[in-house]
Amino acid sequence: MYEVTVEAGFSSGHYLRNYRGKCENPHGHNYKVRVTLIGRELDATGLLLDFKLLKTVMRPVIDRIDHQMLNDIEPWIELNPSAENIACYFYQQTSAQLLEMTGGRVRVKDCTIWETDTTTATYYE
Repeated sequence: MYEVTVEAGFSSGHYLRNYRGKCENPHGHNYKVRVTLIGRELDATGLLLDFKLLKTVMRPVIDRIDHQMLNDIEPWIELNPSAENIACYFYQQTSAQLLEMTGGRVRVKDCTIWETDTTTATYYE
């Protein structure tokens, strides 16, 4: 198996519903996201997926939520914008693009979100 990983950053605001504490109030984070891909076969160039292409796949997902109040946009209008749910969102969005792009040769292994330098949440299937 082969793996490739790309990290990127974005800034967003959020608040947690049904939570007692500071995070129930609107606040922001400078998030970092790590997407790791996995696959058994390399392409004709000898790559699982070009890092530049993975960054291109991640860009529209990041652009949609960068400098936004997450609670005001789907899917977080009702779903809590926790780090766990944001990691799942990145997983689902990048998986859909990669399935179409590679026909299933490459898939998302996991997505990790850093809410702070010392706190992360990871989603995988």
